[in-house]
Amino acid sequence: MAHPLRYALPLVLAGCFTSAQAQEMLRVHITDSLTRQPVVGASVGVVGTSVGAAADAAGRVELPGLPAGPATLQISALGYRPRRLAVTLPLTAPLLVRLAPGGEELEEVVVTATRTNSRIEDLPTRVEVLGTEELQEENAIKPGNIASLLGDLAGTQIQPTQPTTGNADLRIQGLQGRYSQMLRDGMPLFGGYAGSFGILQVPPLDLRQVELIKGSSSTLYGGGAIAGLVNLVSKQPRLGAPERSVTLNQSTLRETNLNAYAAGRNQRLGYTFFAGGTRQQDVDVNHDGFTDVPRLRSLTVHPRLFFYPNKTGQLIVGYTGTVERRQGGDQQVVRAAADAQHQYVVDNQMQRHTAELIFTQDSVAGGALTVKGTLSSFRREVSTNTVGFAARQLSYYSEASYLHRLGLENTLVAGLNFNGEQLRPESSSRTPLRNSYTYGTVGAFVQDDWQPVQPLTVQAGLRLDHHNQYGSFVLPRLALLYRFSPSLTSRLNGGLGYRVPVPYVNELDERDYPQVQPLTGVRAERSTGVNWDVNYQHRFGPELTLTVNQSFFYTELDHPLVLPDPVVGRAPGESPLTWYNARRPLVSRGFETYIRLREDETELYLGYVFTDARRRYDAVNPHVELAARHKLAAVATTEFTEHFAAGIEASYTGQQYLSDGRRTPGYPIVAALLRYQAGPLSVVLNGENLFDYRQTRREAVVLGSRLNPDFPQLWAPVEGRVLNLSVTARF
Repeated sequence: MAHPLRYALPLVLAGCFTSAQAQEMLRVHITDSLTRQPVVGASVGVVGTSVGAAADAAGRVELPGLPAGPATLQISALGYRPRRLAVTLPLTAPLLVRLAPGGEELEEVVVTATRTNSRIEDLPTRVEVLGTEELQEENAIKPGNIASLLGDLAGTQIQPTQPTTGNADLRIQGLQGRYSQMLRDGMPLFGGYAGSFGILQVPPLDLRQVELIKGSSSTLYGGGAIAGLVNLVSKQPRLGAPERSVTLNQSTLRETNLNAYAAGRNQRLGYTFFAGGTRQQDVDVNHDGFTDVPRLRSLTVHPRLFFYPNKTGQLIVGYTGTVERRQGGDQQVVRAAADAQHQYVVDNQMQRHTAELIFTQDSVAGGALTVKGTLSSFRREVSTNTVGFAARQLSYYSEASYLHRLGLENTLVAGLNFNGEQLRPESSSRTPLRNSYTYGTVGAFVQDDWQPVQPLTVQAGLRLDHHNQYGSFVLPRLALLYRFSPSLTSRLNGGLGYRVPVPYVNELDERDYPQVQPLTGVRAERSTGVNWDVNYQHRFGPELTLTVNQSFFYTELDHPLVLPDPVVGRAPGESPLTWYNARRPLVSRGFETYIRLREDETELYLGYVFTDARRRYDAVNPHVELAARHKLAAVATTEFTEHFAAGIEASYTGQQYLSDGRRTPGYPIVAALLRYQAGPLSVVLNGENLFDYRQTRREAVVLGSRLNPDFPQLWAPVEGRVLNLSVTARF
């Protein structure tokens, strides 16, 4: 391909009109080949140079300062087949390019969590994405939250933490949920005192996609992303395409959901609005007198306003409000009142109010400027038969970043952010919490995506964080993507991470909260993580595609924060609990394998995950509790006709180790779905845990005195088989 310098000597010899001939303006107009509508955001680059730009709202691109002579253009857009065109400059009229929509390009997903807004296949970092189709299906299966959806991803595990209140923990690659970071639209969402309730309070209906990055990601977003991060991407309104939908769901476990979503936009203004409510009656599945499914009343609203000041700018202002009450324990106390024989209850009342602001401008000195921030107030009041407390957590995050694309081969992003949280127990608490804290972190980051040669892409990042109590952290990260062929690629990435101590974590029983001692003499946990995968994809004709992926992971956590092992015979809330740093690390390692075969609307999937997570500081019980060593999953889905579709999913969770060293048996879970769709209506009948496997069939989960019971670790479901029927109307 000709380099621009090749034309320098002929132009000099041409005489006095050299400069005029050397600088040309290329104008390109990009439209859909079928609808003839402009393709907004399509990228145009001149191969072999640093010249490139994105199409405006009219589908037009201007590339100034090009040399006269032949050039090769690369044009691409999400949902369209890319094109490569040879042109000779100057052109007397704008170049008209029509891109053809492609069914295969539905898999071309733009990922936001890595900050470069790149297509998933171009990223050196391995990212798993659940898109609109999966979220629509989850809305029909479990409209109240996304917990089960996250548990379907390979390498993740939704672990119940308390049988009576239904809390759940998201584990990634064998590590506890406190080592995973939850984001919404690139901003931290939950943590600390909010505990594991976070994933139980996000409905799927107003989400566009879910992005999962496994392994160390602290360089991207700061402390906490040691095992990985989950980024929830909200829907946005589309010009000329209003959207409205309502979902009503009822389950055999007496759960009722009603969710509604609306969106619309014109040239200057847009909006999205979500409102959803859940009413769950308490259920005692195994008839032992204690709730296996808590009583729940929950309401969530999420309105957002969109302003478009110009063709390349956008301002989003939003609010999220959640009010929830969750009651579990002795069913007689939950339903009526306590007496001499029935006293144990846990009553969580929570309110969360979050304000957000996101501003983007794509035409700032040839790059894109993003300024965003969020402020969240979370109040949680807990009442049990032995303790009662209330506290408020204030969290905030702000960031300014700038992204600049240097042609097709180089993308640079840099930014500053300030975030923190404040926890304050309320004076009205019957048993005031011992801990309060004010954390603040200032961070600076830079990341460069560079393609030095055609088959290799390098993503290098560096973050410097300074925490007001735990000092400074330098976090480098490196990711490599190598394309051996169009069908065979490999990714290797690694980095450092950290997590600052917080007193309250998901695994704690509420009755133990007042016994947690102040954090003194402890330091931040630090980690090193490496992930490597090889991906092979082959097409047998236009519709049949085979994908095989093999990956390996390793995470070492230094100075892990641990609580002392429970004292034999100790009831919850009876003795002090003091955090300390273990002298030796915690190590999680393993591999994932999956095979996917897809033909038109039929898909077969088979996946296996092996995890070996060990506490090297504990010679007696070295295995990390509740980290399943083996997990096997199989999925088959198909559309029989344009109206009927069905799917079946089976998984096997292998042995897990408990904190006392005992091993649990493996168990299977089978689910099935049948969907009927006609016009705007979609009806789904879904069955989970069809074989009704429950931990309570193997052992009791309520131990000791019924007045103030103890609970063993949960290693399997307790709610058993559940069927649900949902109806969604889109108009």
